[in-house]
Amino acid sequence: MDSVVDSLNNTYLDFVAAAATVLEARENSTAIKSTATDTALESFKQKWELFRVACDQAEEFVESVKQRIGSECLVDEATGHVAGKPGQATLTGLPPISAVRLEQMSKAVRWLVIELQHGSGAGSSNSAISHPSAPFDARFSEDAAQ
Repeated sequence: MDSVVDSLNNTYLDFVAAAATVLEARENSTAIKSTATDTALESFKQKWELFRVACDQAEEFVESVKQRIGSECLVDEATGHVAGKPGQATLTGLPPISAVRLEQMSKAVRWLVIELQHGSGAGSSNSAISHPSAPFDARFSEDAAQ
């Protein structure tokens, strides 16, 4: 994370310095465009593009962290490992399930989404039958009924 922040900070500082160079070059030039102004503008464009790339990378990093945190919270809640604040109850009211079971259910949902996207919603109620590789485990009573 530090490298993403450092990269963003460095490209921002370079971008601001390039903007200052453009302003100084324009101030020092006459009404006719000078090569110094052109050079400063070209450098400014390059620094702008580098800054945009750094911003995009930082945004991707933030999104990946949000997804990871969300996944960890989902697994923690599903498995009953919810860390509460001091003095708060950590029970969710739901019986805990294993992480393996959570992954099985997630895969089953993905199969249903794929079926619906491909327009084959007619057989979606029998997804375990239509997709023998669908991840159901007979050890769980709710799966054995399907």
